[in-house]
Amino acid sequence: MTATSLGCGNPLAVAELKPGETVLDLGSGGGLDVLLSARRVGPGGRAIGLDMTDDMLTLARRNAEQAGVTNAEFLKGTIEQIPLPDASVDVVISNCVIALSSDKPAVFGEIARVLRPGGRLGITDILADDSLTDAERAARAGAVECLGGALTADRYRTLLHDAGLSGVDVQLTHETGDKLHSAIIRATKPVRVVAMTDNHADQVLAIYQAGLDTGQASFETTAPAWEAWDAAHLPEHRLVALDPAGRVIGWAAASAVSSRCVYAGVVEHSVYVDPAAQGRGVGQALLAALIDSTEDAGIWTIQSGVFPENTASRELHRRAGFREIGVRERVGQHHGVWRDVVMIERRSSRVGS
Repeated sequence: MTATSLGCGNPLAVAELKPGETVLDLGSGGGLDVLLSARRVGPGGRAIGLDMTDDMLTLARRNAEQAGVTNAEFLKGTIEQIPLPDASVDVVISNCVIALSSDKPAVFGEIARVLRPGGRLGITDILADDSLTDAERAARAGAVECLGGALTADRYRTLLHDAGLSGVDVQLTHETGDKLHSAIIRATKPVRVVAMTDNHADQVLAIYQAGLDTGQASFETTAPAWEAWDAAHLPEHRLVALDPAGRVIGWAAASAVSSRCVYAGVVEHSVYVDPAAQGRGVGQALLAALIDSTEDAGIWTIQSGVFPENTASRELHRRAGFREIGVRERVGQHHGVWRDVVMIERRSSRVGS
């Protein structure tokens, strides 16, 4: 199968696949990257290969059957018109295929369409050197298949941004020919974050309860009624992340630490993500929006407490600029067990400095 899976890099390593994800491989060929992806996402995940040739699809399906992989499938189609619904995949990978397309804006538009909010692109591709002239492209395109259509790094970034993707990162890795480079490209589909309203109440509380049910989110065990939740949180600093259908997939909110004026610039925050949307950048987007909201209001410190065992939350906050300032030991009992709390905070660099 190796002979039918030629490429210029390892998109699986670039994409950092996680169990339970749905991954799409553009130009899947003999299916090697799809089968490896299927193993990485596990039985709860799904790996999809897209190819335009019947021979490659037949080969890929035979390889999947021989390998005993049941969570992989192969579709016929082009990368300029992907035969999948909107917001249906978590990750798009590709191994040096996009350079061959004659309509790259269409490819990037389709990638943005099929990615879920917070979904990501992790591919390898061939890029052209900035010094490559139009005359050189025309003269050598026949000899080097991808030379005529290879983009420069700047052009690649521009087209990904134009398609609505963010966090675009293009890294050249090594030369593959005269004025050609292999590259790693990453990007993310932004999460839509809006102000929370009373209409979101039921979904917010359901996500809250799902977090409490993990036993790692809070000392609380049952989400309160909306009236109690509403009274405990500042109305100007409450946000929700929405999927394309308008369904809440996460929320963030802040509460006053004290009524004393000396603490006017300090709030305590919470952030919760729907279990089905975790690992897609939803929490990161909510924290970024909450930081902007509080700093715009003159708040200089956001703080909270996290169970030491909640490593995912601790890493999320570290990436958002929070620091761990200490551990309060045996703060309280949770399901009959005394538990510690790691105290975290983020000090604004533009308010109160």
